[in-house]
Amino acid sequence: MPAFKTLDDLPADLTGQTALVRVDLNLPMQEGRASDVTRVEAVKPTILELADRGAKVLLLAHFGRPHGQRHSTMSTSVVQGDVERVLDREVMFISEVSGPVVQQSLAILRPGDIGLLDNVRFWPGEEANDPEFAKAIAANGDFYVNDAFSAAHRAHASTEGLAHLLPAYAGRAMEAELKALDAALGNPTRPVAAVVGGAKVSTKLDVLQNLVKQVQHLVIGGGMANTFLAARGVDVGKSLAEHDLAATANRIMDEAEHAGCTVHLPYDVVVAKEFAANPPSLRTANVHEVAAEEMILDIGPQAVEALGDVLKTCRTLVWNGPLGAFETPPFDAATVALAKTAAALTQDGSLTSVAGGGDTVAALAHAGVAQDFTYISTAGGAFLEWMEGRELPGVAALQR
Repeated sequence: MPAFKTLDDLPADLTGQTALVRVDLNLPMQEGRASDVTRVEAVKPTILELADRGAKVLLLAHFGRPHGQRHSTMSTSVVQGDVERVLDREVMFISEVSGPVVQQSLAILRPGDIGLLDNVRFWPGEEANDPEFAKAIAANGDFYVNDAFSAAHRAHASTEGLAHLLPAYAGRAMEAELKALDAALGNPTRPVAAVVGGAKVSTKLDVLQNLVKQVQHLVIGGGMANTFLAARGVDVGKSLAEHDLAATANRIMDEAEHAGCTVHLPYDVVVAKEFAANPPSLRTANVHEVAAEEMILDIGPQAVEALGDVLKTCRTLVWNGPLGAFETPPFDAATVALAKTAAALTQDGSLTSVAGGGDTVAALAHAGVAQDFTYISTAGGAFLEWMEGRELPGVAALQR
């Protein structure tokens, strides 16, 4: 595993030191309050550990996309109350990210106190990764901690630039994420299976092309499976499919064969004439028996059972995306059933399971197994780019 420093590499007593901590506080809001504080919960251990060890903790975060302009609705002061509630500590809001205002605030803060700097994206230097802007922020800190894996695919001043200017450490959430990702695709125990679902192949081409070289079993679900079935000459009726990507799908299948990766496509499917909850036209069919006016909306029970048997032979699982149109019952059945199998194997200790991506987190929570996977990443874009095999600037900066 590539080396990076963690909070364990810092002195036990941090009194007199100021920690600049990059966190993700880009929370979904409803009527002035966060509707989901998962991201604050994720960074809570790092913030409290640094504070309890005597450091003054300055939180760096973005909120929305202000494009280098100040907007009162996008100030991090909007989430100050939510952060205080989760941490159960008082947090001082600081209306700048550098300069005398920050210095004056640091003079007021006592060891173990927490300050929340304003939205780093209010300054054009953030997204431009301007070295002078990074230097101005770094001037008020003694060391830098990155605990925002979800922003690690961006080479911004607060995610990448600061790591070159101050001693840089991974926070507890970042550390857990990097260890989990390493166990899933970096140095996994083989055989490895990957479940990739979702509506469109076009959004996950790079993921599929990287995975066929890395895993022994690739399970394709969702609307993507229809594109692959159509490329193989199956008539998918009115199903969502990208017919113009047939050549690409076939090339991926050929690359998989070449690499010794088995691609699993469903051979029985759940179809209906209309996309609605529990439609009267609902039936399970062999993939070769889909009628012209029908659409494939989920993987069938026989295919799910066979996929469960595949997982039983594997030691590692990476999961991104649902197998069917899981938001609408009964097209959640395959995702729920396979997720429960994966969860049971994980709890038995025979499988290391890592999942990520927005729809995936929702689907596994819906299946009631979110707690039973080895690790669930809440990072959307960064998780996908990692699955594509790309270097993430925020992670690479910690590993130097």
